[in-house]
Amino acid sequence: MRRNTLVIPAVLFILASFAWAGWANWEYRRQAAERVQASTAQAVLTPDAAGGAPQFVIPLQGKPAPEFTLEDLSGKKVSLASYKGKAVLLNFWATWCGPCRIETPWLIELRNQYAAQGFEILGISADDINRDDPAKLSEEKQEIARFVQRMHMPYPVLMTATRSASPTAVWTICPRRSLWTAAEPWWPRKWG
Repeated sequence: MRRNTLVIPAVLFILASFAWAGWANWEYRRQAAERVQASTAQAVLTPDAAGGAPQFVIPLQGKPAPEFTLEDLSGKKVSLASYKGKAVLLNFWATWCGPCRIETPWLIELRNQYAAQGFEILGISADDINRDDPAKLSEEKQEIARFVQRMHMPYPVLMTATRSASPTAVWTICPRRSLWTAAEPWWPRKWG
């Protein structure tokens, strides 16, 4: 009886510690995402000068797509500029993201259907990558590569150092997509 009196509180303490750690991690990530989003240009609904319907003003509208260069799984640098002349869908996803697993087959089908017409998808992994520890980096790359292989993703998959370090960090919630059209100036269309 004495043993149960000690074991039960110890187990409850451990479970409570796990629950608190999970909540603290979620809260930290949520606050980091809010800080990044607050520091980026946001679309604004502005009243029409002629008294008509309000207009949705997007800061990037009429401007070239923000340039960025990220590494693929093999370490090769891939630049958005190398896809100029194509319609490019940036798909932000993560290995831990359930909705990403659901949407990936649909994106693969979409890419396969329109690739011949100049459409490409760049998958950008939002997984936290630890570049300071080579062993951990290799393990994380392998996890992402296993996900890509398991999902049969035929399009390039790029990685960021961290979500907040990425020039593309405007979209930090997974899954997230942004379509950049081929015409100059590029115009972003964002979906969910």
